[in-house]
This record gives sequence, structure tokens and C-alpha cells, in this order.
Amino acid sequence: MRKLHPGNERVKYRYFVYLREAQRFDDSTVDMVAKAIARFEAFSKWADFKTFRADRAVRFKQFMAKQRGEQSGKPLSKATLNSTLSALRRFFHWLAGQPGYKSRLTYTDSDYFNLSAKDVRVAGARRRPRVPTLEQLERIVDLMPNESLQEKRDRAVIAFVLLTGARDGAVASTKLKHVGIEEGLFYQDAREVRTKASKTIATYFFPVGGLHRRIVEDWIQFLRTEMLWGDDDPLFPATELAHDAERRFVPAGLKREHWSNAGPIRKVFRSAFERAGIPYCGPHSVRKTLARLGERLCKTPEEFKAWSQNLGHESVMTTFNSYGQVPLGRQEELIRRMGH
Repeated sequence: MRKLHPGNERVKYRYFVYLREAQRFDDSTVDMVAKAIARFEAFSKWADFKTFRADRAVRFKQFMAKQRGEQSGKPLSKATLNSTLSALRRFFHWLAGQPGYKSRLTYTDSDYFNLSAKDVRVAGARRRPRVPTLEQLERIVDLMPNESLQEKRDRAVIAFVLLTGARDGAVASTKLKHVGIEEGLFYQDAREVRTKASKTIATYFFPVGGLHRRIVEDWIQFLRTEMLWGDDDPLFPATELAHDAERRFVPAGLKREHWSNAGPIRKVFRSAFERAGIPYCGPHSVRKTLARLGERLCKTPEEFKAWSQNLGHESVMTTFNSYGQVPLGRQEELIRRMGH
């Protein structure tokens, strides 16, 4: 049975407050750090952090290298190992400067939470991203059914993501008042919309064709005129469930509530991609689709800066570095052209 150490719990609480309030980390990042520390505590049988020494970090690193994922059954990836060890290194480095720990811990002991330079490079290596083309997304939307309330909503979800490039968490928490159809504006108010780093973003609809805008406009009009919903109601409401004759849960309309998380949006995408026979790409991949579109359409630095801001990036380098990789086919085309 797990035995919590009171001193550890108190100092962990202080550290998590430090991460949220001083370092401005969001809850998902703090949860990741908490998971890493919990792994180390379980390994060390919840020993007092004051007894930590470098050799324990080495043994933990060896232990983690032998672990397998609960679902995959495969060895943990280098990226998982690196993120776990990095979180622990930062924690124990911070801890070495805290009252009650200064005389017991050394800053250098935390450095033993590391991987080899080779493994760090492997952990940071980027996989070839799977990015849908604009034509594939149009095909996917075109093949989606559009009869039931759920089908109309799901079709509008994908059209809205393509129109705005918004992250799935933001889409799931959007209210009707956040979308201005006449201006073609999605105002991601961080006080109510779950944006990354709680940043307010003004996104004007991307020029991806009139079909997607019409789908979103029709959906909003339906909610306002047929459902008689108001500004504070969800743009994409959760599904109402009821029992059928055999006491099984079945869709029975829409609830006047937001989805609690972005999971249903990812399910909508997966189902739509499968129906179209196109390899699955998550909602976030659409941001890469839009970044590539911007590289083709933007003719001046100012235009690309506006495009980058529309994605919620403060720096155009974020758009270039994180979203603007040249597809391999296009890379080959450009290189070969330079040789002629």
C-alpha cells in the first residue's frame, strides 16, 4: 500500500504553486511534472526527498530504461524518458535551494537525471508529420452525412477547425458569442475559451473556400433561430444520451452544455477520415495545413506576419519552425529545380 511522506507532499505542493504562479505553466504541464515525481517516489519507496543522492538518480534512470508502456507493452520512448528525467532534474535543482533542504542536497546531484547526448538527440528527433492537404479536408467534409443534429454538428466542427485553425480545446469551449459571422472573426477570449497558455487570440477566417464558411454560418443560424440558443450557449454542444428499448445508451439530441474536453472532437475527426478512406490526422494537423497554405499565398513579410498572428503565434519563427516544414515531395521539387 502506498505510504505518502508528509514532508514530500508539502514541498511538492509548494513546487507546483511555483510552477503555476512563477513559471506560468498550465495545468497539463504541472500534471506531467507531478506524474514524473510520483514515478520517482514509487521507485524510492516514498523516501524523504532529503535523503536523495546522485546514485539514486542513476538507479532510477536504469530502472526507467527497462520499463514498458502500460498500453503499448513496448519500451518507453526516448522522448518519454527524457521528459521524465528533465522534470526530475529541474525539481531537485529547485529543491536544493529551499529552506530545510539546502544543507542536505546539492545542485549537482540533480544533474544525474540525464540521458546520453545520443539519446537526447533521438528524443528530440522529429518524425515526418502527417499533414492533410486542403483537397483531402474538402473531400472529408463533402462525404460527411448531414441529416441528424449530431451529424450537422460534427460536419460544422471540421469546417470550423479548417476555417480558424483553432486548437481542439479552444473549439470545445467556444460559445456562440465568440464567433462573429459578419466580420468572419473567432475571438478566442482566454477568460472563457481554453486557449494555449491562456492567451486571447483574434482569428479571422482563413481563405479556404466558401463551403466551410457556409457550413459554419448555417450551423450558427440553426442554433440561434431553430434551437433559440443565445450568446452564452456552446457553439458545439455535447450529445444528449437516452436509453433505447433495450436499455442501451443512444444519441437523443444535443445538450445545452459544452464538451468537457476535446476528446469528442478527435473522435469526430477520426470517424470522418475513416469514412473518406484517408489516413487519420488529428485536429492539430490542420494548423500545419494552414501554415503551408500561408507560405503559398503570402507575398510579403507583413502578410505572413498577419497569417502567423491569425494562428495565435506571437513570432513568425514559431510558424516557420513548428508548422512550416516543407513536405518531402515539395522539397524534392525545389531542390531539383535549383539544379537546372
